[in-house]
Amino acid sequence: MADYREAPLATRPKTLDPNEYFNLSPDVRRAEEDRAAIRANLKRQYQMQLNNPHRKELIEDPALTRWVFARTNPYTYFKPTYKTSLIGAMFGVVPLFVLYYVFKTDRDRKEEQIKAGTLERKFNLSS
Repeated sequence: MADYREAPLATRPKTLDPNEYFNLSPDVRRAEEDRAAIRANLKRQYQMQLNNPHRKELIEDPALTRWVFARTNPYTYFKPTYKTSLIGAMFGVVPLFVLYYVFKTDRDRKEEQIKAGTLERKFNLSS
């Protein structure tokens, strides 16, 4: 297996964890195979409904309905974590301080040049 270096803000995927991948008991493997068979059966049923040429009604996909509901109501399903807090700070708070610093230092530099008389003003209307 290739060397996998973990990301600092993410966990190792189950498929890349050697303890979870290689050391599975027969019961766990059987349970995973049963779940895979159920998923395959549901997928086959959905595909048969979808490709039925005599279909007149809408096909209701409960997983798609749950996904759409979760997408339209994100704040009821939001879980604050270290990663989301860091991203929120990086895109919400840090730009405000950076812009404040840039505008403040530019204004201070111009004021110093005006006081020293070295500012070369473009579009001077009085001269």
